[in-house]
Amino acid sequence: MKLLKGRTRSPALPLLASALLWVVGSGAASAQVSTQKADLLLVRGRIFTADDLTSIHRAVAIREGRIVEVGGDDLEDRYEAGRIVDLQGRLVTPGFNDTHIHVRGNPRRYIDFSGTASIEEFKEKVRAKAAELGPGEWITGWGWSEDEMAEERRPLRQDVDEAAPDNPVVIRRAGGHSSVVNSLALELAGIDRDTPDPEAGVIERDDTGELNGIIRERADLVSRLVPRATPEELRESLVENLRGLLALGITSIIQAGETTEGVRFWQEIYSEHGAALPRVAVQPRAGSDAAETIERLEDLGMHPGEGDERFRVGPLKLLVDGGYTGPAAWTLEPYRNQPDYFGHGRFSEQELYEISKAAHERGWQLGFHAIGDAAIKVTVDAWRRLLDESPRVAHRHFLNHFTVLPPVETLRTMADYNILIAQQPNFAYTLEGRYAEHLEGERLQSNNPVRTPMSHGIFVALGSDILPIGPMVGLYAAVTRKGMSGQVYGPGERLTVPEAIVGYTRNGAYLTFEEDRKGTLEPGKLADLIVLSDDLLTIDPERILEVQVDMTILGGRVVYERGTPNTTP
Repeated sequence: MKLLKGRTRSPALPLLASALLWVVGSGAASAQVSTQKADLLLVRGRIFTADDLTSIHRAVAIREGRIVEVGGDDLEDRYEAGRIVDLQGRLVTPGFNDTHIHVRGNPRRYIDFSGTASIEEFKEKVRAKAAELGPGEWITGWGWSEDEMAEERRPLRQDVDEAAPDNPVVIRRAGGHSSVVNSLALELAGIDRDTPDPEAGVIERDDTGELNGIIRERADLVSRLVPRATPEELRESLVENLRGLLALGITSIIQAGETTEGVRFWQEIYSEHGAALPRVAVQPRAGSDAAETIERLEDLGMHPGEGDERFRVGPLKLLVDGGYTGPAAWTLEPYRNQPDYFGHGRFSEQELYEISKAAHERGWQLGFHAIGDAAIKVTVDAWRRLLDESPRVAHRHFLNHFTVLPPVETLRTMADYNILIAQQPNFAYTLEGRYAEHLEGERLQSNNPVRTPMSHGIFVALGSDILPIGPMVGLYAAVTRKGMSGQVYGPGERLTVPEAIVGYTRNGAYLTFEEDRKGTLEPGKLADLIVLSDDLLTIDPERILEVQVDMTILGGRVVYERGTPNTTP
């Protein structure tokens, strides 16, 4: 403040002047309070903004779907709000942005096996569906995991035959990289003990050479026979499943891998229900070669980033290899106790280059699935060639999953060419058993690395890939590096809690070129935020899995409130 010189105040008027100043000041303050409007005001909490300074404030004001101001307790005096929420010290963060997820509608023939705790429970669910549908009807499903079964084994052909001898059955494991089918499904698909393994897949056999019902990576050999569900059959359950994400604090997602028809279906869903659903960027699938990829993109008739704040076209997806739930991840070193098995790559470096070039030169961002270190290296080498020939500074191409740490030279190339990562730290927790079976030594310890690529200057965003969807598992695994057994893997890969929250919020927005509109709680940004039951920043990390979402706010509207059924905008 500058001092005024050359002016004096009459000594006869000090009290009058002070009184006038008080009146004027009070009037200004009163006017200020009356003119500051907000739709929603959250006060007396800990507002973690996830900005560059990871600032923490006490209150946040929201108007017309956007953050107006973050600050201290004085916001309550300066804003007149339609609703005021007393946080009572609770933590507020930006809404979670899941950078790789698969949300589907449920056909009538579908069974959800998430959390199935035994083979007997698995069989009972199949029996019930067979009774509901009647003989001859296909039964499908998703979500079983041997790591959750009391018997500590996979369901096999004989188990499914016992439960549904008169229905063809194909049920995917959690993660989607292997499936169990029954005898009738194999018969209808023309698969027997003499059928050779398909390209990029495995038809498993027991010690006698008989089929055990497990098909890795190529469930399409059977699932192609399943009658397709109509959009009308899927619509209601898809909307319901998307709304369910709000209870987990998820306000934005990248839907990974849709057909051209699927992208249009999502666009239709969002044109009708978008205000009540998490924001989405939908990834179209690339073709099996450059020509098919070009054909698909032209048929789609949309451009990357096209859409609005609710729905947009996301990056192009391609599966370079399989996963460890198969297992079929493509690795540089052989699998543990399998000296001749390296998983399966789906494309050569030249093929990857040609497909990537076709999309890159048409302005597309690339977000490819690469789990094994061989898949990562080959993809990065193809992209390096591509970017040398056709430079694009802001391409933001990224690799999904990044499970096995590749050679240092590959990490350096990624940093030099600004190739990003969409990582799922929760894999280290839920897939612990699969990694322990197939990896060893440093490759096991550094599974799903986060700190190492970051230390090389590589940008990392976080997500779930539905194993499981809940972000708390991802945060817990990122911070503790513990598997389901409690064993710590690669403690040097740990993140701090603030880093993990930023990875699950702000960094996801960057991945879809939306960092200027969401991902942090800063004035002008979309008011997508959550209120948590416990303070992630101060509690013992072992308690992260206990933390619940008390409230989810999307575009300034409360769309979920714990204990309040059917919360809608």
